[in-house]
Amino acid sequence: MTVCVLHVAAEMYPLLKTGGLADVVGALPPAQTQLGTNARVILPAFPSVVAGLKRIEPVADLGWAFGIDNVRLERGVLEPHGVVVYIVRADAFYDRPGNPYLDASHTQYADSDRRFALLGWAAARLANGADPAWKPHVLHAHDWHAGLAPAYLRAREREGVARVPSVMTVHNLAYQGVFPASEFGVLQLPADFFSVDGVEFYGHLSFLKAGLFYADRITTVSPTYAREIQTHAQGAGLDGLLRHRTHDISGILNGVDQTVWNPATDTAIDTQYSVEKLTGKGKCKAALQERVGLAREPDALLFGVVSRLTEQKGIDLLLSAIPDIVQRGGQLVVLGTGDPALESGLKKAALAHPHAVAVELGFDETLSHSIIAGSDIVMVPSRFEPCGLTQLYALAYGSLPLVHCVGGLADTVVDTSLENLADDLATGFVFEKFDRPSIVAAIRRAFALKQRRLEWKAVERRAMTQDFGWEASALRYVDVYRELIGTSVR
Repeated sequence: MTVCVLHVAAEMYPLLKTGGLADVVGALPPAQTQLGTNARVILPAFPSVVAGLKRIEPVADLGWAFGIDNVRLERGVLEPHGVVVYIVRADAFYDRPGNPYLDASHTQYADSDRRFALLGWAAARLANGADPAWKPHVLHAHDWHAGLAPAYLRAREREGVARVPSVMTVHNLAYQGVFPASEFGVLQLPADFFSVDGVEFYGHLSFLKAGLFYADRITTVSPTYAREIQTHAQGAGLDGLLRHRTHDISGILNGVDQTVWNPATDTAIDTQYSVEKLTGKGKCKAALQERVGLAREPDALLFGVVSRLTEQKGIDLLLSAIPDIVQRGGQLVVLGTGDPALESGLKKAALAHPHAVAVELGFDETLSHSIIAGSDIVMVPSRFEPCGLTQLYALAYGSLPLVHCVGGLADTVVDTSLENLADDLATGFVFEKFDRPSIVAAIRRAFALKQRRLEWKAVERRAMTQDFGWEASALRYVDVYRELIGTSVR
């Protein structure tokens, strides 16, 4: 039997991207399709989503919902891999310029609860047969924006509609979609859903908690993070619920979309290269140094950062370590945007060391590829990290990751300890404690290894031969779906 799955999300690369969620939603459905699963996606009809789809056609008129008339469901195709994408047409909610979540003053839209409730509600309607030509066996919700979809499925089941099982994937537990309890009435859910055993969350309502409570299975994006979120320290107030559901939780590592992130075929970098022919990497480094205004020094150890500039991403810890990088003759290039205080601190470091530190505020997809390819070291010093994709991209490009030992970072990077070097296992630099001495020690190990050219090259090649493609992860998700289908038909 071909498994049909509907992915529910707020963004999908290349249609719309603000973070790693888009990369996952852009890569997982095509990978599943190649393996024989009929995977489709439903998204809000944001302007860039509509503009990026081909052959859009009407599917269903969903009528009035959440104060919006004439809500429509349409269907298009995302080329070149041909994934079918449904869009929820409600122009009053989604046809807005700029960031899909924030207004011009960078404040969350006042109607964000209704905007994403509509996404979950429409996804449940689609799962229950709104498209006469296709019906999924499983609904797969991603992050808080889609968190109400499993709740709407449960509500529909009460009304006698056939059961459709659901999966809730947590990409980052820190973002929970929390809104005032007074907004519950607009969600069009049964009154008793607002309770501790439901969407209520410390006197508020939480879209993510709804997904975690009502979904049949929960997945998160690495095995270590699946364990971490069941602890008080990293459970973000949901650890009790997650421990209660521990047997329903799976940690499945994200993968890398090798059609986008592959140094041998990447047209965004200066010179393509491969593990068999690494000379192009040095040319990428030189091009990056020139692009961002760093001194053209081929032997300078170049550290790259592509990240949201937040404390969660450890940028405050990075700031404390910049003097150690510069004093040892290293260089640093940072691309990202985020906390104004952290942006300011990085800019000051760049002004103080103009030939050694470069900072580009904002996001530039081409420059991000150039930094991943041109850096010797890619730093991901996160306080916590559900999976992390940046370190996976770095491995693929032979840019050794320097990471904090948490979540998916711990699952994917092997430290260059003496024993790991001796056993041909090392792929990067891992520090255990989130403090300045620990990150500085990892930086020192990086400088020391760079002086041992043969060992550096060996680690570089080993990093590039790690297999973090999507196939294994896609197969694990299909196993989860098949278990649910078996449960729902018994």
